[in-house]
Amino acid sequence: MTQTDLSAAPPLTQAKLTLPFAAADEVSDALMELGALAVSLEDALADSDEEQPLFGEPGMEPESAAWDINHVVALFRNRQEGEQIFAEIPADLLDGVKVEFSDVPQEDWVRLTQSQFDPIPITDKLWIVPTWHDTEADDRRINLRLDPGLAFGTGSHPTTALCLTWLCEHALSDMDILDYGCGSGILGIAALKLGARAAVGVDIDPQAVESTAYNAERNGVTMPCGLPDYPAAKRQFPVVVANILSNPLKLLAPSLCQHVEEGGDLVLSGVLARQADEVIAHYAQWMPMRVWAERDGWVCLHGQKGISDTTA
Repeated sequence: MTQTDLSAAPPLTQAKLTLPFAAADEVSDALMELGALAVSLEDALADSDEEQPLFGEPGMEPESAAWDINHVVALFRNRQEGEQIFAEIPADLLDGVKVEFSDVPQEDWVRLTQSQFDPIPITDKLWIVPTWHDTEADDRRINLRLDPGLAFGTGSHPTTALCLTWLCEHALSDMDILDYGCGSGILGIAALKLGARAAVGVDIDPQAVESTAYNAERNGVTMPCGLPDYPAAKRQFPVVVANILSNPLKLLAPSLCQHVEEGGDLVLSGVLARQADEVIAHYAQWMPMRVWAERDGWVCLHGQKGISDTTA
């Protein structure tokens, strides 16, 4: 499979659930904050005798932003991601609610959304650029070529941007990087373009491993990548980055900290600001962590192994 062969691309996952207005509004906001690709609300009673018109006469403001009973429809890269994100939503909002998952052909969604994505400036020296965009040559800037919709992380989400910004602001020369939960490989590839000596990727999804290899080749770098038992990742690194979600990050804490060499850096994202203290407390038994930066309600955590003062 190649990433331009949309008909052969693995399907995305759609989740559908039915909720009253207040819960539907809160759940849809939470899904977007947690990283769903898209979320929409539909009238659960559409095409029935109880269908509820949302808008009044032309020119009038709608009385409500949603219906009394709504279908919440969310799109994810795969079912596992969807299940992880739903697990982050407060249980009382989903009490007794059935979530139905189904596959959605990726080619349709990609063609519909592809044209909406422009180059993403991360910093002055690093941009993420879709392949269909031509950019002027700039010796001061690194352009990473990644296509939204065909990858597992493209820089548009605050958590990815936070990690990329950290990489841009720290000296990576002669460093080896472990990108755990690599997805598209964007963090490891960026590290290599920013001067890292080597980068290794690990992910639980075989499609992510393929995506990383493809994107590394497209960007002219070599980034070995494999599943969690990948031999090249079974060592310590001066820098370990993991952009996942708070629950997996907590489960992986012993392993991630073990991968960091003495004095090395651990960079975590995929954590909401309200979850930061909980994650920091969980990691305290292995490494001291702190909030390095926050963006749009998400945080990037940073710590150094064997160094108690992380204010630097």
